[in-house]
Amino acid sequence: MASGAGVDGGVSAGVPLDPRRDRLVILASALGTVFEWYDFFIYGILASLLGKLFFTTGNPTTELLFSLGAFAIGFLFRPLGAVLFGYFGDRVGRKYTFLVTISLMGAATAAIGMLPTQASIGIAAPLLLLGLRTLQGLALGGEYGGAAIYVAEHAPPNKRGQYTSWIQASVAGGFLLSITVVLGTRALISEADFAAWGWRVPFLISILLLAMSLYIRLKLSESPVFQAMKAAGTTSKNPIVDSFSDRANIGNIFVALFGVAAGLTVIYYTSQFGTLYFLQGTSRIPETQALTYMAIGALIAAPFYVIFGWVSDHIGRKKLLLIGYGLTLILIFPLFRMMGDAANPALGEATRASPVVIELPACDYSVFGKPATDCARGLEYLSKRGVSHEKRESETLALIVGDSRIEGFDAAAWTAALLAAGYPDKADPERVNGAIVVFAVALMVALSAMTYGQVAAILVELFPARVRYTSMSIPYHIGTGYFGGFLPVISQYIVVRTGDAYSGLWYTFGVVLMAFIVSAIWLPETRGRDING
Repeated sequence: MASGAGVDGGVSAGVPLDPRRDRLVILASALGTVFEWYDFFIYGILASLLGKLFFTTGNPTTELLFSLGAFAIGFLFRPLGAVLFGYFGDRVGRKYTFLVTISLMGAATAAIGMLPTQASIGIAAPLLLLGLRTLQGLALGGEYGGAAIYVAEHAPPNKRGQYTSWIQASVAGGFLLSITVVLGTRALISEADFAAWGWRVPFLISILLLAMSLYIRLKLSESPVFQAMKAAGTTSKNPIVDSFSDRANIGNIFVALFGVAAGLTVIYYTSQFGTLYFLQGTSRIPETQALTYMAIGALIAAPFYVIFGWVSDHIGRKKLLLIGYGLTLILIFPLFRMMGDAANPALGEATRASPVVIELPACDYSVFGKPATDCARGLEYLSKRGVSHEKRESETLALIVGDSRIEGFDAAAWTAALLAAGYPDKADPERVNGAIVVFAVALMVALSAMTYGQVAAILVELFPARVRYTSMSIPYHIGTGYFGGFLPVISQYIVVRTGDAYSGLWYTFGVVLMAFIVSAIWLPETRGRDING
C-alpha cells in the first residue's frame, strides 16, 4: 500500500483511488476480525461443557450459569481494553495497535486450550480461566475500533458504509468459523473423547489463525488520516482527556452507547447465543443439530451485513437503524415462538393442551447453588427440562400437569406425568421442521445485519479523527460488554425465575426499545460527513 495516500483514502487532495490497496485493507481487517471473534465465540459455543469442566457443582443449571458468568467477564473488561488500546490507537497509530490486540487475543485463546480442569487442579482452574477471559476481553476492546477506523479512513465517502460493513460481516464470519470447527472436531472423534480432550482443539487452532492474521496485517501501512494528522502535528496528546473535555463529544459518546451500541448488540447476541441456547435448552435439540441450523441460517443471512452497509450509503444510517430496531420489537417474540414450534412441535402442543403449574411453599431456591430442598429440586428439574410453568403459592409442594396432580417432589413420578401429557424428553427428529428453524435463524441474523451493518460507519463519522479510536471504542465496548455480554446469563436467569421459556426475550425487547427512543431523538444523520478533521 502506498504510504502517501490522501487523507480520505485516495479521494482527497486529487490523489486517485487505489482499488487494489483498498481490497487488501478490507481483506486484512476483515480476516483479522473473523479470527479474533472466532476466538471469542468458541467459548460461548462450548459454555455448557466448560461449565462442567471448570465450575463443577453437580447442578447443570448452576454450572451453565457460572460458565456464562465467566463468558460475561470477557465483556466486562472490554471497556477497559477500549480505554487502553484507544489511547494507543490515537497516539501511536491504528495499525500497530490492532497488531497487539490480535496477538493478545490469539495467545489467551490458545492458553485456554491448554488449561487443566477443576478435576486436576481444583479452584485454580476456574481462576485461571477467568484470568484468560479477562485478557480476551481486553484484546477485543481494542480490536474492533482499530479495524473499523482503519477501513473507514481508507474508504471513499460514498462507500464508507459498504466498506466498513465487511467488518460487521466478519463478526458473523467468526461465528460461522467457530461453529464449523466445533462441528468438524466433533465429527472426527467420539463424544467421550471430545468431552475429555477434543474440546481443546478449537482453542488451539487459534495459534494458526493468529499466524495468518499477523502475516496479512504486517503487509499494511498506517491509515492515511492518521498519517496526515501525525505529519501536521495534530494528534491528541491525551485522547482520554480530550474525548471527555468537549461537551458535544460527551453527548455523542452517550448517544453511541445507549442509542447505537446497546441496541444493536442485544439483537446480535440474541440472534446468535440466545437462539443457540433456546434451541438446545428449551427445544431440547441436540447440540450438533442446533449448531448446524445456526450455521446454515447465519450463512444465508451473512451477505445482508454488506447489503445493508451499502443501503446505508444511499438512504442514510439513522433511518436504516431505526427500521431495524422497529422490526425487531415487532418480530422477536413471534420469531422465537415460530422457532420453538418448528424445533419441538410436541412441546408446544403439550404446553397448550396440558399447562404445567407448580404449587410452592416458601422456597429458598438459588439458581447459583445446588438445590437442598424438594421445593428447590422441583424448580431445578423443570428448568433443566425447558418446561414452561406457572408458579402458585401453597403450603405444600405439588406439580399439576393438565388434570394430573403429584404431591411432593418425585423425579420419576414427575417425568411420567410430563411424558403422559405429551411433554417430550427430547425433540423428535422426525417432527423437527428444519427449514422453518433455519428460516427463523436467518431472519434474526438479518435483523442483526440491518442494525449492525452500518454501525462502523456511524461511529467513525460521529467522532473527530484525533480522538476517534478512544471516543468510539469506549461507548461501543461498554454497550457490547455490559448490555450484550451479560445477555445470556440475564436472559437465562429470567427464564429460570419466571418459568416462562420466552420471558428472557423481554431483556432484548427493553434494551432495543431504549435504543430506538435514544436514536430517534438524539442520533444525528452522519452519512456524508467529512471524517478527516
